[in-house]
Amino acid sequence: MTTRRRFLAGLAATSALPAAGWAEAGAPDYLAAALFPDGSYRLAGLRASGEMVFDLPLPGRGHAAAAHPVQPEAVAFARRPGRFALVIDCLTGQRIATLDAPEGRHFYGHGVFSRDGRTLFTTENDYDAGQGVIGLWDATRAYARIGEMSSGGVGPHDMILMPDGETLAIANGGIETHPDTGRAKLNLPFMEPNLSYMTLEGRLLEQVAPPPGQHKNSIRHLALRGDGLLGFAMQWQGETTKHPPLLGLHRRGSDPVFLAAPEAQQAQTQGYAGSIAFSHDGTRVGITAPRGGALHVFDADGHSFAGAHEIEDVCGLGAGPSGFFFTAGTGLTGRLGQGRPAGLVHSGCQWDNHLVPLA
Repeated sequence: MTTRRRFLAGLAATSALPAAGWAEAGAPDYLAAALFPDGSYRLAGLRASGEMVFDLPLPGRGHAAAAHPVQPEAVAFARRPGRFALVIDCLTGQRIATLDAPEGRHFYGHGVFSRDGRTLFTTENDYDAGQGVIGLWDATRAYARIGEMSSGGVGPHDMILMPDGETLAIANGGIETHPDTGRAKLNLPFMEPNLSYMTLEGRLLEQVAPPPGQHKNSIRHLALRGDGLLGFAMQWQGETTKHPPLLGLHRRGSDPVFLAAPEAQQAQTQGYAGSIAFSHDGTRVGITAPRGGALHVFDADGHSFAGAHEIEDVCGLGAGPSGFFFTAGTGLTGRLGQGRPAGLVHSGCQWDNHLVPLA
């Protein structure tokens, strides 16, 4: 009887222990995909110091990831048009599940969890219909596919959960693609990008778009400030002689605001914003332009241009202790405070497009 009581007491104590969290996986501040010197593609956990706390293998080039809000699990997405998404235990490095896009679908490289971590939402292309969809996956049942809903447009790319935990903001880039034609853009003359807000059940709540004459400005990536101010980065698909704004800010119920640098600096972006983030204190918002080797910073509330910084092949951007943290295709990680960018670590790998922050 004593042995049984001890066993039951031990079992109860074990079940009462908290599940492993991100601290046990090295307490990373960000997730990022990269090409390593040995030719392997990997998903890495990074601290804001530039230290790499883990790197886990991927079967091909990664783009972005979704971080589980509690457990040290990450969903690594293939670059568009990708068919794979891997759920990885970042504590053990083991593959938990493989998400296969259903027939007629491919992933767009981004996803987000519900606040409780039970549901994963993924941006996808219904390529025969030429419409965007959001895939739903049950994280409590080995990531079983449980449905899909409209994204509210064409070519959904990035997606973010709003502070209420009940609303998704979706960047519909407006560009139609089909895997039979690779990364070719099939509808540029008629593209209609938009930013859509939807309930978790798929009901459209609000939608905004670029102003007339800028329908070729594809809305691609999103950043969120704690008070609900949403930033979106765009990629211009029109004439290269034009240099429209690549940064937008929106608060629900209001008109969007579009921001551009002075003409010379705006031209340097080559019409391509790679990533977007708010600074740690939320007072500034930045976008990266890897083709032009530039990081542009704006006053998030005053809507004024705050400066341009030259950083070769910079793309990944996130909030950092002094303002921003960035990664570059050269392998550099660094910080940007109120002054000039400061390099932290040169990893030797080629960092891919994005930094995924862990709350």
